[in-house]
Amino acid sequence: MTTLVVCLDRTDDVGRKTGLRSPVVGWEAVRALVTDVGLADPEDSGVNTLLETLRVAQSLRDEDEEVVVAVVSGDRESMVSADRAVARQLDDLIDDHDPDSAIVVIDSADDERLVPIVESRVQVDSVDRVVVRQARDIESTYYLLKQFLADEELRQTVLVPIGLTLLVFPMLAAFAGPAEGAAAITTVIGLFLLYKGFNVDEILTGLAHQVRESLYSGQVSVVTYVVAAGLTLMGLFAGGLAVSGLENRPGVLIPAMQFAFDSVPWLAMAALTASAGRLLDEIIDDEPIRSSYLNLPFIVVAVGLVVRGFSAYFLEDQGVIEPLVVPAIEQGVLSVDSFTVTAGERLALFVVTAIAVSLVGAQVASHFSRTVESGEVTDGGEAGSELTDGGPTADYPTRPPANTATRDDDPESDRQDANTGTDADRPDGREE
Repeated sequence: MTTLVVCLDRTDDVGRKTGLRSPVVGWEAVRALVTDVGLADPEDSGVNTLLETLRVAQSLRDEDEEVVVAVVSGDRESMVSADRAVARQLDDLIDDHDPDSAIVVIDSADDERLVPIVESRVQVDSVDRVVVRQARDIESTYYLLKQFLADEELRQTVLVPIGLTLLVFPMLAAFAGPAEGAAAITTVIGLFLLYKGFNVDEILTGLAHQVRESLYSGQVSVVTYVVAAGLTLMGLFAGGLAVSGLENRPGVLIPAMQFAFDSVPWLAMAALTASAGRLLDEIIDDEPIRSSYLNLPFIVVAVGLVVRGFSAYFLEDQGVIEPLVVPAIEQGVLSVDSFTVTAGERLALFVVTAIAVSLVGAQVASHFSRTVESGEVTDGGEAGSELTDGGPTADYPTRPPANTATRDDDPESDRQDANTGTDADRPDGREE
């Protein structure tokens, strides 16, 4: 009775690591394969599978059974090609050794899918599944936890919030109730996660560093930023007062438009103040002013006009504010009667003015940018000409101009050459 003890390797890990082609047949061949696989990858569970194959074969030999040990592998192209490769190798083994039964040794669920292929060709008496007792994932988890507990920063970031939660929750549950305690704890945890997720600590640290550097360097923008912050608070306060003075109106649109209508002038002045301070810093640094700093004040005014115009349109349409009335004007012989500007006309006036302001800003920024660039090019050209004029004079001999007469063009030189010959001019090489 012949028993085939076959180790299945669907993904051809053995061939990839050792370079050997399967099937590998024979006790000594499989034993040498264990060494090769172990040297290639000591952490591979395939080493244990091969050793289990040899152990099963040895136990059968001790019972006086004829045993054939083999390792069958698939390939890495696809699962279908891997299964077909295993089927071909099994057919060759069965034709060569004609086993009566087989014992299959595997180490993964992927390899277990090959068992039906073996069963379709020979009787399978047993399927030996190898499970390594010292799993790498479990061991890695242990060392990660050990390293985590040794890191002071990680302990403070993770363990301290968890410990505080476990301490505070029972007290909140006892005094305020479990629901209120859970709500408070989850709120604090959520704020902490958002604080860490958005890197608020790094942003605040960078802001403090920037403020400190600005104070030490004496930048004008520090003062203007403070003024801009005060104007922003005034704008928010003015908008809040305007909304609080509204009558009970349903919805959110009208209060929002009222808030924008009253706060936009203050917010626009705050933005203008901040941009003016940044522009002054650029001017003081004696560096070329970027066009973005020049264009920013005009963009702020344009955006403020657009927001003011749209908010006024909605408020006037709902009767919250009165229409714009232009008083009568008399200037000498010129007189203009009083007239009322409708909501649409007011909106069009604000939008057209905003577009005009933005175009003026773009023109101013473009003009200054061209001026700076032309100045840099002029300076560079002069510097380049100095280098070009001085370089050859100092380091290299100058060439004669193209229109300068040479020796060949000089008649006197020609007569001298005719009277005084050289060895090269005479056929005999003698001088007169």
